[in-house]
Amino acid sequence: MKRRELLKSGVAAAATMALAPRALAQADPLAARDARLLALARDEIDRIAAAGHTIWRKDIVGVADFGLHSAQRRFHFVDLTNGKVASYHVSHGDGSDPEHDGWLNRYSNEEGSHCTSSGAYMTRSWYVGKFGTSIRLDGLDPTNSNALPRAIVMHQADYATPEHVARWGRLGRSNGCFAMGPEQFDRALIDLSGGRLLIAGSYGFAEDGSVVSPPAAPTTTDLQPLIRQRPDGTFERVNPSVY
Repeated sequence: MKRRELLKSGVAAAATMALAPRALAQADPLAARDARLLALARDEIDRIAAAGHTIWRKDIVGVADFGLHSAQRRFHFVDLTNGKVASYHVSHGDGSDPEHDGWLNRYSNEEGSHCTSSGAYMTRSWYVGKFGTSIRLDGLDPTNSNALPRAIVMHQADYATPEHVARWGRLGRSNGCFAMGPEQFDRALIDLSGGRLLIAGSYGFAEDGSVVSPPAAPTTTDLQPLIRQRPDGTFERVNPSVY
């Protein structure tokens, strides 16, 4: 083969390799979504490290995509080691969705707001609470810095199952915690606890490869806390996930 022909064949091969990822995304829309999630997870690990936080384990990152309706599988276990994504349901707070239409409308970091908080979290130890074994979360951003005192955790709940979606068309709501179905939460206990990164935001990464927007852009607001007065005149927080 002549030198000119060799050069032509090399250029053609390089062009084919460059087009391969694009062709894959077109042939498999889910691959395009997973590529976005993998890139987001890597970027967030770098961002958190640059901010001075130490993530103990960087093999798997949890991504809660509240830009999607609660009927969709919007909690992703992003396996950076193997380049794979597994997706499940997750609930948001009732303060974030007072209309109970399945869309998260607002975030808040305020005690008693019952809202979901956006930002990066580090998973901590297990504990046994109202919903059984749960995972404590430490908020790493100003938008979720009150996660520990608010008792914003990961826990299981029957209202966060695929069966609940099949019956009602949406999940039930938490008090701001990341609630998952019991079977799905078992995976979180093994694959996400113990110092891994969890990020929450309105990304809108749909399974068809598109990036969608909710009916109304979520706001960050400080709501009046949902506090209950006891008969003796003192007050208590309304939050079933308290330690």
